[in-house]
Amino acid sequence: MPRSSREKAGQNREAIEQASSRLFRERGLTGISVADVMGAAGLTHGGFYSHFASKDALAATACDRAFGEALERWRQRIDAHPGDADAARAAVVVPYLSERHRDAPGAGCAGVALAADVARESADKPVRQSYIDGLEGLIAQWERTLPGPDDTRRGRALAEMAMMMGAVMLARATQGAPLSEQILSATLAALTRPVAGENRPPSRNAADTAKTSTRGKKRTSRPAAPED
Repeated sequence: MPRSSREKAGQNREAIEQASSRLFRERGLTGISVADVMGAAGLTHGGFYSHFASKDALAATACDRAFGEALERWRQRIDAHPGDADAARAAVVVPYLSERHRDAPGAGCAGVALAADVARESADKPVRQSYIDGLEGLIAQWERTLPGPDDTRRGRALAEMAMMMGAVMLARATQGAPLSEQILSATLAALTRPVAGENRPPSRNAADTAKTSTRGKKRTSRPAAPED
């Protein structure tokens, strides 16, 4: 294949992955067709099978991509606060538990957006393993913000990840009712408490970030940047 053709094929595949990653999170695994994805990518339906063997293969790739992008964002946010676990936690959890994230599933956490659909997939579907691997990656990053021995951190990270993801799921299910914002606010307050030292106040960065997290947010159905 000539170089120009390879480059074009790579560009087309990138467009397909981007479109599918967004659409699967917005509408679910069964809510879109191959034609929907190709149309969103600006390509014809017939070109799909030169890039992917099946819709199942595309779903796994889209899941990998969404989790991979989130993993890198979490890593960067945590790395920006070396030695300050409270600020690192706030850097992740404040945008995660925002109304902006709640209102933008297509740009948000795949762990939340795809959970119900993945649960209905058979164990042999590749998206199941993609989801598990992606979730494990986020758990490992969150675990870095916790004090204590490895076995203690693992258990707490699992519980707090379930709290974070469950809060966004419930907030989306109750969107439009006061309960939705209350769920986000209560979970944010619980997860921005100091993690080291029983009586140590939260760091300035963590406290200030948590306090201002829900101010001035504009609702949008499709934000320019990822929200998780």
